[in-house]
Amino acid sequence: MKARIPQNMQGPSNMNQVIRQAQKMQEDMAAFQEEFAAKEFKATVGGGAVEITMNGAREVVGIHISPEVIDPEDSEMLEDLVASAVNEVLKNIEAENSEGMGKITGGMNMNMPGLF
Repeated sequence: MKARIPQNMQGPSNMNQVIRQAQKMQEDMAAFQEEFAAKEFKATVGGGAVEITMNGAREVVGIHISPEVIDPEDSEMLEDLVASAVNEVLKNIEAENSEGMGKITGGMNMNMPGLF
């Protein structure tokens, strides 16, 4: 019994088209990643007490701490606010990165071994 290949899957022209689409997707992903790395993200916690700014490469580029929350007797509260702001900005970065990559890949799972 012979296996039947669907009409639209036959021939080298379809393979060339798939390769071109994959190359275009790679180019789009590289451009997105470069642009995304330069973009800045901010998160503010504690009613504006602490603001963290990071870039898309997940590097901290700015920290603002309101003088009112600097209490030498309660450094733990300030530590918690900074940690909370860092975690919040990282969540924002990840969400926007996933959304942007999803648009490029059409929702395709890009965590497959050997792919890109």
